[in-house]
Amino acid sequence: MMFHVTLEKAEDGWIVVQCPALPGCVSQGRDEKEALENIREAITAWMWAEDQKALKSISEDETSVLVAV
Repeated sequence: MMFHVTLEKAEDGWIVVQCPALPGCVSQGRDEKEALENIREAITAWMWAEDQKALKSISEDETSVLVAV
């Protein structure tokens, strides 16, 4: 999957990066390369957390399967 991210230089020199499509998915790095590596990790964690929330909402009479996209 691909996500649009925005990068902004903070006052302290760090690069802040966020993924607008995923509310609250924000990270940072000392440079652009590190910031992009960190946002990839943050996106993965964000999606895992959302998946866990979805699994908890499935009732006992439903079946859940994982589908790769």
